[in-house]
Amino acid sequence: MGKPAMHGLQWHWYRITPLHLLLWPLSLIFHLIVTIRRLLFRLGISSSIKLPVPVIIVGNISVGGTGKTPLTLWLAEQLLADGWHPGIISRGFGGKGNKPQEVLHDSDPAQVGDEPALMAQRLLCPVWTGRDRPAAARALLAAHPECDVIISDDGLQHYRLQRDVEIAVVDGIRRFGNGFLLPAGPLREPPSRLREVDAVVVNGDKVAVGEFMMQLEGVHFYNLLNPEMTATAADFQGQTVHAVAGIGHPERFFGYLKKLGLILIAHPYPDHHQFSAADLVFSDGNALLMTEKDAVKCMAIADEKCWVLRVDARLDPALIQFILKKITP
Repeated sequence: MGKPAMHGLQWHWYRITPLHLLLWPLSLIFHLIVTIRRLLFRLGISSSIKLPVPVIIVGNISVGGTGKTPLTLWLAEQLLADGWHPGIISRGFGGKGNKPQEVLHDSDPAQVGDEPALMAQRLLCPVWTGRDRPAAARALLAAHPECDVIISDDGLQHYRLQRDVEIAVVDGIRRFGNGFLLPAGPLREPPSRLREVDAVVVNGDKVAVGEFMMQLEGVHFYNLLNPEMTATAADFQGQTVHAVAGIGHPERFFGYLKKLGLILIAHPYPDHHQFSAADLVFSDGNALLMTEKDAVKCMAIADEKCWVLRVDARLDPALIQFILKKITP
């Protein structure tokens, strides 16, 4: 598929350039800070909070989208099917709110963040956001005492919240970039951190022994303004469509559309991009395809040419069985 399209400094995270002569020493400092911070929590010098219910962390060691949100939704569905009552917490990146708040199906993504808004629209379980994840979890449990397990979407490095299960998601295409920590590379923690988590989920086609493979699948589109209207890839055959993506790895979305047999003009944007009406208007008037994550931010500026691809995670059932053993008393 080639190198992923990057913006700004991210371009350097998937290659080695002369800029790394300056960035590499900063990465060493960042690594030292990360190591000391984690050690403080391990030794109990920095305090962490234990919730009265099991906590499942879904995170990654790299910057950018790896598929954490689809995996979080899959976990919620599996737990519900097993008789649990999950609740989801999230930082709400891209949203303006910092204090704990509940995310409803019609919440403003500009306030709560695009990913929490997407998860709340699935109507699976309570979703709360907040910069302070323990506070968000406590607020969720107070408002929904029936919840008996918490899933934290993107919280691997948030050590103030004690956890019962850690799941790290890895992008099967981009992997770890150039292998450097921030700012010389995309890593928040070194790859050795993966040896300490309970499960590694790879979003892609190739997995190592002991890893779980995740596939994102979807064949149906719905019209953003009229969700009851649906379409398949066959309905867009014979025309060149536009596709926009403001996600961590836009090429994954564009590549998937091409696998569906579509001829498209790709328009990549940075992760959590705040779309304007101008981003959705093209002179040829052909259909515009987008992700669910982007769609939640485009309701007010979309027209009837905007179509959304719904995707769901597919994983080995052995993963949920492994998690249930970890959290069941």
